[in-house]
Amino acid sequence: MKLASLFSGGKDSMYAIDLAQKQGHQITCLLSVFAKSDESHLLHYPNLQWTKLQSESMNIPQLTINSDSDKTDDELVVLENLLNIAKEKFHIQGLVHGGIKSKFQKEKFETLCSKLDLIAIAPLWDTEPKQYMYDLIDSNFLFIVVTVSSDGLDEKWLGKSILKSDIDILKKLSDKFEFNLNFEGGEAETFVIDCPLFSNPIKINQGKKIWDGYRGRFEIVDAELNYNA
Repeated sequence: MKLASLFSGGKDSMYAIDLAQKQGHQITCLLSVFAKSDESHLLHYPNLQWTKLQSESMNIPQLTINSDSDKTDDELVVLENLLNIAKEKFHIQGLVHGGIKSKFQKEKFETLCSKLDLIAIAPLWDTEPKQYMYDLIDSNFLFIVVTVSSDGLDEKWLGKSILKSDIDILKKLSDKFEFNLNFEGGEAETFVIDCPLFSNPIKINQGKKIWDGYRGRFEIVDAELNYNA
């Protein structure tokens, strides 16, 4: 089936593409809605401008659109417009997304797809958090943390690549501070810099940390595809 992917550049949307392809689907385009701010409950916000490098490395075209509102209903209208463009341009039959546990997001995407006569596919749905994180690492997904907004996750995680040795540490923190180990509740957001879908990894030349004592983000200032890797 020809699918569009709701694409943020983070681990979940990227791994969902990988699994959908292994299920035999063809990902014909990436759909990225640039949220107005990090107050969005539906969309990923930080470093979206650098998803163009991921698109290039995967050789999958990307369609982008800006949202001028953080209200979910307004964002869904914007996404609907983007899906209609994808239907016309790429003849998509469905939408793949990286939802894991959020019934709110899943229902919103399924309702929108039903309206547009598309099939919503969520390959990661209901995966066990710790096993999922191990599966990511074992599948050679290399990703960095680009935001944190939970007790137990401090400034040192910003810009850090998550390794297998970090998962047990994160599991203990998630148990103590009651956040989702897979970060789906927005406790942290990620950006994939290499994976089996890429022809070339992404090299971050410059980044900066912004930390307010509780929440923080890692902004990618300069990056490029590493053709020498």
